[in-house]
Amino acid sequence: MEIRILHRLEGAREARGLAVIIDVFRAFSTACYVMANGADRIIPVADIEDAYRLKRAHPEFVLMGERGGRIQPGFDFGNSPTHVERVRFDGKTVVHTTSAGTQGIASAADADEVITGSFVNAEAIVRYVRLRRPRIVSLVAMGWGGIRDADEDELCAQYLRDRLEGRPADFPEIVRFLREDSRTGRFLDLDDRASAPESDFDLCLALDRFSFVLRATPWEHGFVQLVKAGETAS
Repeated sequence: MEIRILHRLEGAREARGLAVIIDVFRAFSTACYVMANGADRIIPVADIEDAYRLKRAHPEFVLMGERGGRIQPGFDFGNSPTHVERVRFDGKTVVHTTSAGTQGIASAADADEVITGSFVNAEAIVRYVRLRRPRIVSLVAMGWGGIRDADEDELCAQYLRDRLEGRPADFPEIVRFLREDSRTGRFLDLDDRASAPESDFDLCLALDRFSFVLRATPWEHGFVQLVKAGETAS
């Protein structure tokens, strides 16, 4: 198994084999909380106008996401695990559009299979990849807006690589670094309309909280959906 670490939107476009699109703060951490709270599917959308069109066509859908870290007009939720941690989504379809993570899924068109990546389901990802036994694994660290490297995504890619290769990974040191030394600096905006409450830090770094992966499969009108795969009993 060849493991490649790729970066940002260009990395998503270069992804081959089984692609893990990584967005720790916050898209694919938030998505796991939403699915754990009963959602049937998440439709990841790159173009915000497509997200609005889906909401107009299906008013019962939940619309969530951000641009520049901010919830957008007409959205039901932003892109924060804090805001959805205790919300029930039973039977709902959720449309999700973000500045980095959902862009990466749309860009990974040449991968054989796409799953999402974050620390909250890291062990489930490792287990799933090992079961699938792909020839190539592309770990894509999406970064900030898909255009700048972000420490959390780079460290998640390295963590997954180390776990897949059977090497020890020092997660407490990752948390310490991100809390004390990293220049990500996106946890101090406490405006309640921001998709960035400070409590997201701990929720996004709740290692292995969830026992499933989110796998992209075809949906309707050329969109894909994220559905649970590889789930095991807690």
